[in-house]
Amino acid sequence: MSRTTRATQALSKAGIPFTVLVYDYDPNAERIGLQAAEAIGAHPSLVLKTLMAEVDGKPVCVVVPSDREVSMKKLAAAFGGKAAVMMKPATAEKMTGYVVGGISPFGQKKAVPTVFEQTAMTEPLVYINGGQRGLQVQVSPRDASRLTSAIVAAVVADR
Repeated sequence: MSRTTRATQALSKAGIPFTVLVYDYDPNAERIGLQAAEAIGAHPSLVLKTLMAEVDGKPVCVVVPSDREVSMKKLAAAFGGKAAVMMKPATAEKMTGYVVGGISPFGQKKAVPTVFEQTAMTEPLVYINGGQRGLQVQVSPRDASRLTSAIVAAVVADR
């Protein structure tokens, strides 16, 4: 497995410090982010999943803790829209240039508006997919959101 991806190249080019973690990806896992957290020994709230969605038909990237679900209503509101839906996996792969399970907010083929869940910003370091299955990068959430020009908002569903 290569430790160099478009995501790690984007982080390096921006001068953002990060650490690469490789783990055994389980393609049969019910929830990929939770499987990644278990595999690297991190609390699920520190492992952020990258999801692709559409707000009023326009693509967006959503980065949230792996143990939380996105509120479509809050997601739409974060971008000033009326409705949000998850993007179809094939569309997400074509748009990002990554495969599902390896989608990173960094180094996507086409940059799209991005939102980071605000609760993730309270942590000094988080884990985010590094651009391929079985690869996470440990990075400051502030650096990560800055690199993606993300907005920070509450987009997870209430528990």
